[in-house]
Amino acid sequence: MNSDTKSASIAPGNWLGVMGGGQLGRMFCHAAQSLGYRVCVLDPSADGPAGAVAERQIVADYDNAAALGELSGLCAAITTEFENVPSASLEQLAAVRPVRPGAAAVAIAQDRLREKAFIRSCGVPVAPHAPISSTAELAAADPALFPGILKTARLGYDGKGQLPVADARELVAAWRELKSVPCVLEKRLPLRRELSVLVARGADGATAIFPVNENEHRHGILAATLLPARIAPHQAERARAIAGAIASRLDYAGVLCVEMFELHDGELLVNEIAPRPHNSGHATIDACVTSQFGQQVRALAGLPLGDCSLLCPAVMLNLLGDIWFDDAGRERPPAFEQVLTIPGACLHLYGKDQARRGRKMGHVTVLGATLELAMTRAAAVANVLGMELPATLAGVPPAVADGSGSFASP
Repeated sequence: MNSDTKSASIAPGNWLGVMGGGQLGRMFCHAAQSLGYRVCVLDPSADGPAGAVAERQIVADYDNAAALGELSGLCAAITTEFENVPSASLEQLAAVRPVRPGAAAVAIAQDRLREKAFIRSCGVPVAPHAPISSTAELAAADPALFPGILKTARLGYDGKGQLPVADARELVAAWRELKSVPCVLEKRLPLRRELSVLVARGADGATAIFPVNENEHRHGILAATLLPARIAPHQAERARAIAGAIASRLDYAGVLCVEMFELHDGELLVNEIAPRPHNSGHATIDACVTSQFGQQVRALAGLPLGDCSLLCPAVMLNLLGDIWFDDAGRERPPAFEQVLTIPGACLHLYGKDQARRGRKMGHVTVLGATLELAMTRAAAVANVLGMELPATLAGVPPAVADGSGSFASP
C-alpha cells in the first residue's frame, strides 16, 4: 500500500524527512525551516552539510531498516536530495508515509537505459545510443556511434563514469577501464548549447515550470548557468513543454530537472532527468519568486506551489574546491570579501570543512537588471576568485566593480 495521498496537506510545525546529507539537502532544510517545518536528515556521514543545519540527523546507511523506521516514525513526509538512494528504501518508507518523488520515478532515473527508453516513450528524442553490457554488444557497436561517450548505466554523475571514445578500439579499452559494468555508448553530437528545465509538480498534478536555464559544463561538472537561457521564446516554450510532459508521464511529485541539448538545427534532445533539485537551478534562490527548494518543500507538504516567475536575470557560478589552492598547490582562502563588494553578487557556501579539487563548495549567483549586466558582474566575480572564465561569459570585460554604484541596481 502506498500511503501517499493527493489531497491532505502537512501543516508547518511538523517534521519533514530528507534522504541525503549534501548541499541540496542543506538548502532544502533552509527552505523548509523558513516555512516553519522541522527537518530530519538520514545520511551515513555525520558531518554532511544538511545534518549541520537540520534539527535532527539519523546517521545510518540508506538501506538500514531500523533507521528507515525511525525516519518514517518521526516525519510526516519524506523526500530525497539525490537519485542514488536505493529505490527499495523509498518503497519501504512509502508504505507508511508520503514519499515525493516516488520510488518508481527515482528508479527510472537511476538507470540510463531505462531512462532513455522512458523519455522516448514520451515522444521525446534522445541522442543515438546503444547498450554495452557484454562482449557481444561491444563487438557489435555501430560505427555510426563514433565518436561517442561511454557512460556507466548506473551511479554516474558530474562526469564520473564517463569516457570519450573515438573508435571501436578505444571503446574496448574504456569498457575495461569502467570495470566492464553495464554501460551506454552515446554518440557525441555538435551542440549549440546545453539547457535545463526545473519542473515542480504536486501530488495533485498541479505543475509550475521555471524559466529555461542555459548551462556550461567543464570536465563534466557544471561551471555556469545563465537564467534565462539565450534562446527564442518559442524554443523556450518547447523546452518547458517537454519537461512538463515528462513530469506528467512519470506522475511525478516533487522537483524534477530535465537536462537537454539544443542542436544547431534547433532540435531539442533530452540528455537525462534528475529526480531532485539541481545545481543548474540554484539561481532560483535569489532570482525567482519561489526557489526550487521552496517548491520541493511545498510539493512534499502538499501546499500550493509557488510562483516561478523570474525577478531579474542572473548568472550562477559553481565554486569548486580548486579556488582554495594557488598555482603551486598551496591552500589559501578565496577572496570572498572582494566578491561581496560586487553589486548583485549573492554568495552561498555549503559549510564543507575540507576543500578538494573538483568538490562543490558553494556557488555565487549574480543578479542584474539585464542578462548582459549579470554576465559582466559574473565575469568580475570569476576574476576576483581566479576562476577560469566560463566560455558563456567570454568577451565580457572582467573588470572588478568597486561597489561605488558604477553598476545599475538589479
